[in-house]
Amino acid sequence: MVKAVLWDFGGVLTTSPFEAFRRFERENGYPEDFIRQINATNPDDNAWARLERSDISVEEFDELFDSEASHAGRSLPGRKVLGLLAGDLRPEMVRALDHCGEHFKTACLTNNIAFGKGPGMTQADSAASKVAEVMEKFDFVIESSKVGVRKPDPGFYERAIEALDVRAEECVYLDDLGINLKPARALGMTTIKVIDTAQALAELADATGLSFGETS
Repeated sequence: MVKAVLWDFGGVLTTSPFEAFRRFERENGYPEDFIRQINATNPDDNAWARLERSDISVEEFDELFDSEASHAGRSLPGRKVLGLLAGDLRPEMVRALDHCGEHFKTACLTNNIAFGKGPGMTQADSAASKVAEVMEKFDFVIESSKVGVRKPDPGFYERAIEALDVRAEECVYLDDLGINLKPARALGMTTIKVIDTAQALAELADATGLSFGETS
């Protein structure tokens, strides 16, 4: 029986930053998925991972990421990448969150950084306000930049389970990255890899027994 629905933020409730990464790469002559390649190299201790745990400052990240990029073949200061992180909210997914909140406990599990305005890492006050409204819908929010732990560390998910007072087997978890879904699934959660909104809502309906037809 499902008792809680857990949500990643970027790429699930918002458009994926990977779209912005690829657009930046095309417009600036970088190889496709260059940024993702850097972030996937030494993923537990690279500049990106250390920033999401708040182990280093934005200034240190700027230099460390550029060093990693240079080793991969092209210079790219980290601050340029940070400016690409804020996606647009997906209204259908936010409405699905509202619907889930009427029936289950909810939590947001997000890897983010102490940059920009609020959890969405946006630079615009208006966008930050909308993100804040979404965050208020959750029963519990866990941000890597605040707790010093990041996905896919199992401890990240266990914090949410404990806070919501549920068992892993009673949770559905949505994320756009398979690497983040694997430990959740190992703990016993039902997992949904978000590829697009329609697919995610169809799988969420199957997992929860709710209807999201009006959101699609």
